[in-house]
Amino acid sequence: MQKGTFITFEGNEGCGKTTISTKIYEQLIEEGYDVIQTREPGGIEIAEKIRELILDPEHTAMDARTEALLYAAARRQHLVEKVIPALEAGMIVLCDRFIDSSLAYQGVARGLGIEEIYQMNQFAIADTMPDATLLLKVDPENGLQRIASRKHLDRLDQESESFHYLVAKGYDEVAKLYPKRITVIDANQNVEAVYADTYRKVKEVIDHV
Repeated sequence: MQKGTFITFEGNEGCGKTTISTKIYEQLIEEGYDVIQTREPGGIEIAEKIRELILDPEHTAMDARTEALLYAAARRQHLVEKVIPALEAGMIVLCDRFIDSSLAYQGVARGLGIEEIYQMNQFAIADTMPDATLLLKVDPENGLQRIASRKHLDRLDQESESFHYLVAKGYDEVAKLYPKRITVIDANQNVEAVYADTYRKVKEVIDHV
């Protein structure tokens, strides 16, 4: 059976990746593609419960390594229960966040090291990596302005401004490490322009994988 296509969406807070990936999912469904949309951490029951633990604003005492391990655990369960079966069935999988989030957030912003976080996640993901990753890059100040209107801010949303700048720096470093897989999209544009740029790349990937 033909392997499916695994496409991930990444970006710092307020980049609009959830909005954009949802619009792309809806468009691909309309065009008749066999596609699912999912997210990290989450996507299935066990991983959603881990998500609640990680993002609970009351869990301010959480150690950085604990946080990284919880993300990896949620990632593993999500992969074996949802992503890998869909790929084996030949489907297109659109995932909101994957390993690059851990490299940027825990590897750089938490100071644990990109290589250390990558090696830790190898145990969780084995040889499953995205065919392509769309990195929606927004200036941290713009992203923070966008999330300020949210009714509920999770634990990471509430991190310091300096933390969010480190996340953006982390994504820049990750993009340089994987230039063939990661395409950077200017997410400072309006939604229509960001969608058009992202959709164009997604279709290119689907047509050539």
